[in-house]
Amino acid sequence: MTKIRIAHSPDSDDAFMFYALAQHKIPEEGLEFEHVLKDIQTLNEEAFKGTYEISAISINAYAYLYDKYALLDSGASMGEGYGPMVVTQKEFPLSELKNKKIAVPGKLTSAFLALQMVEPNLNYDIVPFDQILDYVAAGKADAGLIIHEGQLQYKDMGFKLILDLGVWWAEQTGGLPLPLGGNAVRKDLGSEMMHKLARIQKASIAYGLEHRTDALAHAMTYARGLSTQVADKFVGMYVNQRTLDYGEAGKKAVQLFLNRAFEMKLIPNKVDVEFINS
Repeated sequence: MTKIRIAHSPDSDDAFMFYALAQHKIPEEGLEFEHVLKDIQTLNEEAFKGTYEISAISINAYAYLYDKYALLDSGASMGEGYGPMVVTQKEFPLSELKNKKIAVPGKLTSAFLALQMVEPNLNYDIVPFDQILDYVAAGKADAGLIIHEGQLQYKDMGFKLILDLGVWWAEQTGGLPLPLGGNAVRKDLGSEMMHKLARIQKASIAYGLEHRTDALAHAMTYARGLSTQVADKFVGMYVNQRTLDYGEAGKKAVQLFLNRAFEMKLIPNKVDVEFINS
């Protein structure tokens, strides 16, 4: 039996996405799946070594990995008019961003690339994503670039919003979603296996969306103290119909995001995005 390692973040949205596979709710087509849980920065780094057959990666990281991996046509994390945020305890105008120190979750994150599009000259510290709000609160940085559930928690912690990158991107592109993460499959598996894995992954996401209560209960074990209500909202933001299928607008957004990054010399190569359909 062929073993396939699926590497993804230990987050409620990824847990929701792979609920059906983890609990053997769908046909596995003669494959054995092992779920590997690591933070997105580590997954990006491991993808450079081609460690896992399927891996969650940042769209930013894909710009460096397209020779090893292709994007599966499901599994996207996109901000539909919302996304990573720059928050602070002491408000300042966006024009002052270049003069502030920003805590960011990693240089390969799509959040960081999007922020560079707004302000290429950043003074930043790299901080684990789940420590950024505390880092700023301690006065170690002037602002934080927050991802994941921090987007739903910052107000309760007394932070103020300086910039929502999902809103900014929609304004720049006529309403396109902001591409953040995707699930990539290793190209050396060959076409037949890649398409099989695309089919199985899409079936897992579809099952979760169709059995939302059970999938959410599974996801709550990865919700890092979130209430069920907040976890449900977070999962809904990043696991939805766009996750099931990028669609024309989603694929266009990924290509445009990387085109603009290349034009601004924020990534080294022009990338023709490859999607593997189910």
